[in-house]
This record gives sequence, C-alpha cells and structure tokens, in this order.
Amino acid sequence: MSLADDAALIADKYTNNPVGYVRDVVGAEPDGWQAETLRDIADGSRIAVASGHGIGKTALISWVIKWFLATRPDPQVVVTANTSNQLSSKTWRELAKWNARSLDGKLYAHTATRFSLKGAESTWFASAIPWSEHNSEAFAGTHDKNVLMLFDEASNIAQVIWDVAEGAMTTVGAKWVAFGNPTRNTGGFRECFGKFRHRWKTRQIDSRAAKMCNLAQIQTWIDDYGEDSDFVRVRVKGEFPRAGSNQFISSEDVDACVAYRAEGYEDFPRVMSVDVARYGDDSSVICIKQGRKVFPLIKYKGLDTMTLSAKVVEGIKEWRPAAVVIDGVGVGAGVVDRVCQLGYAQLVTELNGGSKPVDEVTYFNKRAEIWGLMRDSLHVGMEIPDDGDLKDDLVGPEYGFTAKNQIQLEKKEDMKKRGLQSPDCGDALSMTFAVTPAIRIHGKDGWRAKLAARNRASSQAA
Repeated sequence: MSLADDAALIADKYTNNPVGYVRDVVGAEPDGWQAETLRDIADGSRIAVASGHGIGKTALISWVIKWFLATRPDPQVVVTANTSNQLSSKTWRELAKWNARSLDGKLYAHTATRFSLKGAESTWFASAIPWSEHNSEAFAGTHDKNVLMLFDEASNIAQVIWDVAEGAMTTVGAKWVAFGNPTRNTGGFRECFGKFRHRWKTRQIDSRAAKMCNLAQIQTWIDDYGEDSDFVRVRVKGEFPRAGSNQFISSEDVDACVAYRAEGYEDFPRVMSVDVARYGDDSSVICIKQGRKVFPLIKYKGLDTMTLSAKVVEGIKEWRPAAVVIDGVGVGAGVVDRVCQLGYAQLVTELNGGSKPVDEVTYFNKRAEIWGLMRDSLHVGMEIPDDGDLKDDLVGPEYGFTAKNQIQLEKKEDMKKRGLQSPDCGDALSMTFAVTPAIRIHGKDGWRAKLAARNRASSQAA
C-alpha cells in the first residue's frame, strides 16, 4: 500500500471531524475555543479569529494545516504571516513540532518552505509564502477543488494581499482562515468583523478563556495599563483598538525626516538629552537637537554611571547646550547627581517618564507626552540622521487609549516581549522635547547677532 493510500484511509474517517483528527492522530487535546474553531473551519469557508496573546493560536494553525492535508486529495495550502520571521520561526516551526508527534507524521516531508505528502510532493502540499505587495500573484489561488488560504497575524497583512486572495475562493471546497491579534482598526482583517462580517464566521477570544494563558502576566498588563485600555483590549480581550492603528509614529514620517534638510536651525538653542541604559543589552544614548536638526546620536554600551557622567560633561563642553535632560529613573539618578555635582546643575532637568504630563487630558504620563510632541514635529518635518537604530526605535512603540481617552505608550518591557529592542535612541530624541530652553548666546552660532538685533529693535521701539 502506498503512502497516498495510507493518507486516504485517514481522510475517510476525519474529513469532517478535525477535532477527532487532532485528538486521535496528532495526539493533542484542543482547548474549548480551539475545538469550537476547528468545527467552524470544517463547516464554513471563511473563518476569522481575533484573539489576545498566549492562547495556543500557533498550535491550532498547525493542526488545521495537517488536518486539511490529511483529509483532502491533492490539496494546496498557502500559509502566510505578518512577517517572514513569524512565518519561519513560529508558524512553520510549530508545524514541524506537531508533525513529529503525530501518528501520520511519517507520511509527510518538511522543508523550510513546503510541507508535502511523500510521493506526491508536486500536487499534495502546503507552502509557506512570505507576503509581498510586489508578489501578490502568489496568493491568487488555483482552480483546484481543495484550497486552503491561511493568514497568521492577519492584521498586518497588506490589503492588496487580501484582495488578490479572493481569487482562491472561486472554487467549491476552498477555505480561507485568518488568525490574528487585532492590532489595527483598518484593513482586511478588521473588515472581516465589520464591513464584510456577513461573509465570515468570526470569533474573538479573550486570553483568559484559554487554559494555557499566563494569568499573572495578564494581571500585570491590567495593573500597568488599565482594564479598559487599548493595550488590554488588543492583547488580552481580542478586541480591536479605538485608534485606527496602534503604531505610534508612521514609517512614512520617519523616512521623510531622514531626507529632510533643516534650515535656520542655527537660530535656536541646543538641547542635550541623555537616556541612561538600564540593562546589559541596552545603550546609553546622548542626543543633541537644535531647532529642527538632530545631530548624529552618541551611543555607549557597558558604561558605569561615573564614566557616563564624564562623557556627558565632555558633551556639554563641546556642544554648549542651553539645557540638558537626563533620564533620572533607576540608575539614571546617579548620572543626574554626578553631572550636577560637577557644576552643571543650572542646565540639568531630571526626567521621570512616569510623572504627570503637562497635558493630562491628552496624555497618560510624561513619556507619552514627549513622544507625542516628537511625533508632531516629525510629522511636519525634522532633519534626523540616517541611523538604523533610531529609525527602528521611532516606529517600534505601539499605543492605545486609557479609559479616560488619554494616549498611552507601550512600555519598553512589553516591546521586548514582542522581540523589539528597548527604544533607547527614540527615547533620547523624545527627551529633547521635555524642555523649552531660554535663548542663550553660543559664541559664533548666530545668537550674539540675533540678540543684538532684538535689543536694537527694543531700543528703537522705546
């Protein structure tokens, strides 16, 4: 008997019973929401699931792929995700893990981009295809009967891919399944629950309903952000955010500012900021901003507070700033104290990002406020260095709204849990917006002439 014949025997029993397949063949016991979703997929053609974090979504995706391949002759499965890293290191890796545990695992060959029935690799397979707006035809589907289109982290998949994927749904038996954390309030995934909800069977899964969720972590998020914050809505409740997108600063604004060339910045005082590293893999960053020009950032790793303080003083002597803003939380307090002790107390402003903002109606805390001021400036135009770390930091943080409708920025710790670095460079630039320094004379920087002109104008007016 051939391997294809063995697969056909499994198909006879489990074609309409994915829950039984997962239990009997894969050897897993689905959670309640997983079992319900598997039944939805068996009965329907379009299924969309919005969920919080840590519920077992990637395992379910693996089971769906295996079940579909095991129960349909000559199936074609197309799997994509929000990023190629998500697809290869999480979705595809999880599929390999569950296949190795399954009773029918020996029937399938697994490569970096394809999962196929041995002996029928060209007609019986699932493909991992990173999406690209320039390769959208890869999602147009085929005219075969048994087609499964599966989107993982679907909120961040471009609309053009959703549009082209409609071509896969023109044949009887085709299925389209979209999973994701509901991070964006626009786009194809959001429309599954809105404009096109009549086409889709939808589910929204609260993380707390899953048996494998980390309740302690969820409670930490609730304590940090608030039960009704967008952060908890998206990451715990599986609900879409109030904002249109939870990326705080757009990539378009950042790219435009790299190309922007500031004029007349010499007529403004310089501000120096110091973001002090708290962890071994973070950087201490010194930023100098003058008007709408940001000079190349100065970065240090592994410096103790005394050495960093000396570097700050060197920078003060070189740049002669009108104000110096230093992150005073944690180890940063030592840098504040030392720089003041060395005679620069009149320049130093100690910043605590968790303190109250000036605009308490709009912002949750000081850090959100200064990032908001920075975002507004980037939107209208600033010259920033072509620095990869800075660009990544600026577009990395997400945001939401509190129950009082205040803007609330994602915490650094939670960015790290998403696989991002602490936004040290972005924080350093944002800190320059924490002060409005008075005009100072900077030698030949143009301030002396400017001040003299103002004095003449005042005398003539008198």
